[in-house]
Amino acid sequence: MLKATVNGKQYTIEPEAANPFKGLVEGLAYELDATGAPETGMSVIYNNKSYTVVLLKSERDSKQYTLQINGNKYDISLKDKLDDLLAGMGLTAGASAKLNNIKAPMPGLVINILVEEGATIAKGDALLVLEAMKMENIIKSPGEGVVKKININKGQAVEKTRFL
Repeated sequence: MLKATVNGKQYTIEPEAANPFKGLVEGLAYELDATGAPETGMSVIYNNKSYTVVLLKSERDSKQYTLQINGNKYDISLKDKLDDLLAGMGLTAGASAKLNNIKAPMPGLVINILVEEGATIAKGDALLVLEAMKMENIIKSPGEGVVKKININKGQAVEKTRFL
């Protein structure tokens, strides 16, 4: 089950697990027929009516989207049960607070550092490459700011709780 906020109005959506183009919105059944790609435009048929849908903006981490449907703009925010649980535990309360440290999300080896001290970074900017379990992982900035200090070196092994 999803909670969707569309231009300030809330809806409950229950998509089918096997086919997200079918399900319930506010308890009413829906079925969509769609072709095309969201970024370039999709043709969607609902209740024998055709709609042109274009994805204008997508922030997957925060589940924020902006769609243009038949020329009208819609700002959409999605939340699932996990989002509600985390919010209830207060784990999203500090999301917009100033971030002083970034910790390694897993143990690994620092393959490359992609920023320098004093660099201005934006949310989503690549900071470093961490090799873990034979895979290279790009660690990205969770917010914007200025890199004050880098506490690691290229080639250094780090633990999960190690400040980067």
